[in-house]
Amino acid sequence: MSSDETTTPPSSRLRSNRGDPHGGGPRTEDSPFRHEATTRDEAPQFVLPLVVRIERNEPPARTDALETAARAVLVMLSDERSLGDGDWAQAVRDWQDARIRKVVRRARGAEWRRAEALPGITVTGKSAEVRVFPPVPLNGWPKDLARLQVSGTDLDDPEPPADADTTAPVLWLSPDVDMSAGKAMAQAGHGAQLAWWELPDEARAAWRDAGFPLAVRTPNPTHWSQLTTSGLPLVRDAGFTEIAPGSCTVVADHPALRGA
Repeated sequence: MSSDETTTPPSSRLRSNRGDPHGGGPRTEDSPFRHEATTRDEAPQFVLPLVVRIERNEPPARTDALETAARAVLVMLSDERSLGDGDWAQAVRDWQDARIRKVVRRARGAEWRRAEALPGITVTGKSAEVRVFPPVPLNGWPKDLARLQVSGTDLDDPEPPADADTTAPVLWLSPDVDMSAGKAMAQAGHGAQLAWWELPDEARAAWRDAGFPLAVRTPNPTHWSQLTTSGLPLVRDAGFTEIAPGSCTVVADHPALRGA
């Protein structure tokens, strides 16, 4: 499932990725997370591909797939190949200079093995495997990824997820928006990326060194209303697939951002 996003930037800490050895995001005044047209729309458009492994008889749990996809985005952003003069750095910069797009596709069996043979990073959860690839042109996917299906990523949780540990980062999904698992994976990735951009360097390093612990949960409506007015990073979808433009989908709640 593809996804573009816009957001309400909570502060001015967003930084230009150009020349930032820590992989910071774009400046607030030129954010890719806006509804209105900007020069970013005139730039070549790129997409971050994510592939989730869904074997016919052993599908991953939905929440674990969402959390694994979010961590995969963070692993890509912080990988040394994505920074400075790394092999993927230019592609990452080009992607972040345009609208931020992520597309989640599914694979199993030989499809998954072909995907694993391409340059990328596989991130493993409790039951989920997600492979993230360096950004590619919107219409320039490698053939072994382009042939993979976007649909069919509907997943379930065998048991309700436990309450989130709020001493760790939590990506809160809107209780008002119905999303397929693929769409929700992309949105969770957006939320993780916003949190990463907003964090000061010390908090980024601590999160990375801990292995990017996080939870993805859906709050009750009252809590959601509080979250959307808290000043924390907020994802608004551009509305190209599944949901209405401007829909609030994720609040990125990291302890280091509370009260910032």
